[in-house]
Amino acid sequence: RVFNDTVSVSSNELTADHVLAVIGFKTGDKEKVHLKVASSFISEAQAELNLKREQGNDSFDVVKDKAKAVWNKTLGRLSAEGGTVDQTRTFYSCLYRMLFFPNKLYEIDNQNKIVHWSPYTGDTQPGYMFAGTGFWDTFRALYPFLNLVYPSINKEMQEGLINDYKEGGWLPEWSSPGYSNIMLGNNSASVVSDAYIKGGRNYDIQKLYEALIHGANNEGPRATGRRGVEYYNSLGYVPSDVKIGEGVARTLEYAYDDFAIYQLGKALNKPAAEIDLYKKRSMNYKNVFDTSIGFMRGKDKAGNFDTPFDPYRWGGSFIEGNSWHYTWSVFHDVQGLVNLMGGNQKFIAKLDSVFAAPPIFAQTQFRGGVIHEMREMQIMNMGQYAHGNQPIQHMIYLYNYGGAPYKTQYWVRQAMNRLYKPTPDGYCGDEDNGQTSAWYIFSAMGFYPVCPAVNQYVMGAPLFKKLTINLENGKHVVINAADNSAQNFYIQSVTMNGKPYSASWLNHNDLLKGAVINFNMAATANKTRGTTLKDYPFSLTNDK
Repeated sequence: RVFNDTVSVSSNELTADHVLAVIGFKTGDKEKVHLKVASSFISEAQAELNLKREQGNDSFDVVKDKAKAVWNKTLGRLSAEGGTVDQTRTFYSCLYRMLFFPNKLYEIDNQNKIVHWSPYTGDTQPGYMFAGTGFWDTFRALYPFLNLVYPSINKEMQEGLINDYKEGGWLPEWSSPGYSNIMLGNNSASVVSDAYIKGGRNYDIQKLYEALIHGANNEGPRATGRRGVEYYNSLGYVPSDVKIGEGVARTLEYAYDDFAIYQLGKALNKPAAEIDLYKKRSMNYKNVFDTSIGFMRGKDKAGNFDTPFDPYRWGGSFIEGNSWHYTWSVFHDVQGLVNLMGGNQKFIAKLDSVFAAPPIFAQTQFRGGVIHEMREMQIMNMGQYAHGNQPIQHMIYLYNYGGAPYKTQYWVRQAMNRLYKPTPDGYCGDEDNGQTSAWYIFSAMGFYPVCPAVNQYVMGAPLFKKLTINLENGKHVVINAADNSAQNFYIQSVTMNGKPYSASWLNHNDLLKGAVINFNMAATANKTRGTTLKDYPFSLTNDK
């Protein structure tokens, strides 16, 4: 029965923009109802087939035990030891939540073939498809995590993206499912490039590369492609006076996305004349940095910086944030940003000032006024470090690029302790399709993918005394930090496979071979480790 409020509808079908079905049972005292449920985007018959395959004649307890076994196996890819009960509970809760995203949209038909309902054609199509993900959030850490720990599922996701492009003409930037008109950026470039660069194979990468080039040079429907691309490609930025909005945010994300395309083009041996254009455009972030004040700042078509300017003002040239947050969105060329700020000392001082600034915001005409991300930043009380939203989450790791990795180690532990707790109010903001949990999982392991589409992870400091990554290829990454504690969160020295290791980053391929990484931890900072240029993580400026 389908119900609308208290009125029973004399049909098993109801069509509307939003449909709610309520099923009621006349039960006696302490009587239990066991209800088996399955769904399908394709048909009622497919839903029945899904029900038979997933549950069959199993009892509630059998289904529960099977689900528990599946989750234990999946969560068991990571084995954390030596933490507190709260740390362990928080860690696996984050891993559990993260693994809900993205959602499988595909099903298996009565011929045992993988098929999906297409949000683009409205019928059933062959192959994989996924939904329930916004790349603006998840390119940062969720997809890199899948590439490291669950690469086979990410291969399916890449095949699904091919189907998105074939059926709809664009790669999605936010699929729920199909092309949702949410957020901005062209971050499918990062998702595709990172997967291939980190070993993804046996899918049509040439078709995906074609899709990236198409999206980078055209404006598509409903947040696909690049809005304002004609300005970005001609001026090197999206102006603030062309009735597009969020010009700085778009410019910064497009510049990084161009870098991701350049990286994939190199990996595919594309002609230099073709891909060097994207390398050049990846430097467009410089066009919206005002060296006189040390902030990213909106600019009009004539090249004049916006006046007045308030770094605390949300919206305008930014989206869900302000210039304090977006000034750090140069994932691929942090050294270039260091140079713009006047060198390491000024760069580190600017990073420090994020935490020293008051946790205030200047209200603007932004989705009707104050949004929850603003209030969350205030409640977190870490200055302008707004971890409850994505643009600044990587910023803590940037101390490694300025010769002060010990400050990364301090602030990572602060964020983990203060912003993630196993309590009803212990989460610092939106899950955002698994990204906020992915930050915690990577940080607990002791490293983070500041720049997806590069084969590196930037070091923080591990949370547990021992953590093992059980890789899909049968190898293991064992991360030991025997002296780790609430006080001992500073790295004194590191060895990898028994040899001294001075770099402030880890190589993805080295991890895939299996590795034993030993961290010597202490309560006082080692201010000399990782401070030479050769130990810095990747920056395009230094990539000779």
